Amino acid sequence: MSFDFDTVHPRLGTDSQKWQKYEGKDILPLWVADMDFRSSPAIIEALHRRVDHGIFGYARPTKSEVSAVVDAMQRRYGWTIDPSWLVWLPGLVCGLNVTAQAFAQPGEEVLCNTPVYPPFMTAPRNSGRVSVTIPLALDSAARRWEIDWDAMERAVTPRTKLFFLCNPHNPVARVFRRDELQRIGEFCLRHNLILCSDEIHCDLILDDIPHIPTGLLGGEIANRTVTLMAPSKTYNVPGLGTSFAIISNPQLRATFVRATAGIVAEVTTLGFAACEAAYRDSEDWRQGLLAYLRGNRDFLLDFTARGLPGMKIEAPIEATYLAWFNIEALNLTDPVAHFEKHGVGLSEGAFFGTPRGKNIRLNFGCPRATLTEALTRMKRAVAAARSLAS
Repeated sequence: MSFDFDTVHPRLGTDSQKWQKYEGKDILPLWVADMDFRSSPAIIEALHRRVDHGIFGYARPTKSEVSAVVDAMQRRYGWTIDPSWLVWLPGLVCGLNVTAQAFAQPGEEVLCNTPVYPPFMTAPRNSGRVSVTIPLALDSAARRWEIDWDAMERAVTPRTKLFFLCNPHNPVARVFRRDELQRIGEFCLRHNLILCSDEIHCDLILDDIPHIPTGLLGGEIANRTVTLMAPSKTYNVPGLGTSFAIISNPQLRATFVRATAGIVAEVTTLGFAACEAAYRDSEDWRQGLLAYLRGNRDFLLDFTARGLPGMKIEAPIEATYLAWFNIEALNLTDPVAHFEKHGVGLSEGAFFGTPRGKNIRLNFGCPRATLTEALTRMKRAVAAARSLAS
């Protein structure tokens, strides 16, 4: 079965925050991490059926909706989870905030590696916890982002309670291997830390690399792990607000659930319907999407090498639809404004924890025609920057 990822679907004039940001301007938005593709036909059909029912009361997941998630974990990763391990949430960012509040007290510390998705750093601070960032190390020879273990050990204090892991990683697009995950787990065990693993991009691996849920490592590592997942990134349904935590340890799960009391909204009827259709009926569409994203990634890498001097992607894009550029050579004090001036909206690297002007992030989850036009505009932006520097 073939699916259409080439059609450009207009999003201007809709509720899309991605496109509203530049309303009235000729700027292509490649910033926030949602895609410009229609969701899978199975999801759209499921939503139509649910809307046709016409009653939208308070929702609880049905057995069928729960089993869709359980079956997907088994089928994709060989991970046998019990339905009781699931805690439903209206968003993954919500899950990060709940985890920080559940397992650290005000003034206590949460570790994460930068660059990283901004809520990793802001979630602890939102409730008076302390975010401690440890930069990833780039092995230039191997072209591989690595955890700096010496820096990790130095960062731990008696106040450290949590480690936030992003796997696959946003924005550097790394997939952590089993030996690395084992070492992360052992680090958390040795320092008595709870491990929160954000795996929202786990179904978007572009290379032939298996995703290994941290909770699948078993034993004491699984016993102190909170895994966060969602269909939102893979199936382009973030606006339906559906995610879940998988927590096998009943004491950890009870603590997590207590932290949600009175502040975390319930998942909606449409969210549950979309989630089931995503995990149960959309695998062919996902495979088509992955093939298209691989094409976009390869096109992007080739264009960058040939046409964007001064911009570097320093390591392979193994997963996600996100590209992390080093742009230090362009000497831009405000790179986002510079690229916006030339018609492309990107994400500033400083939001991810790197120095302003060093990095930008680009979302290539869009039709090839959109990506081609955006890169053509970026080529003009790079030429302008180099002209100013000369």
